[in-house]
Amino acid sequence: MKSNFENLDVWKKSCRLTVKLSELLGETKAFWIKEQILRSALSIPSNIAEGCDRNSNAEFRRFLNIAKGSAAELRTQIYIAIQIGLIDKENRKIIIDELISLTKMLQSLKNSLTDASNL
Repeated sequence: MKSNFENLDVWKKSCRLTVKLSELLGETKAFWIKEQILRSALSIPSNIAEGCDRNSNAEFRRFLNIAKGSAAELRTQIYIAIQIGLIDKENRKIIIDELISLTKMLQSLKNSLTDASNL
């Protein structure tokens, strides 16, 4: 498998979400959660890229699982950020919907790798 993570829609979408969160939380004084949110967000596209570059379906699947875990971690942090008033209702829906979509995309990509290895 040739590394081409830049062409993956899930990688592009996760990069856009990371940038959006960085912009949204840019001026917050709550550094304790801002830093954790951005680390979790950055972990998603980073793990997609690293797994893809391993040139092994098994390794790629493993890193997609890590990316899914980071997405779940990020959703938890977003819910907490909402409760403490860092993220408003309008952005809440957008971000949570994006994370749910990303998780489904990661699972679909993982399934496609699993199916391809069974041929």
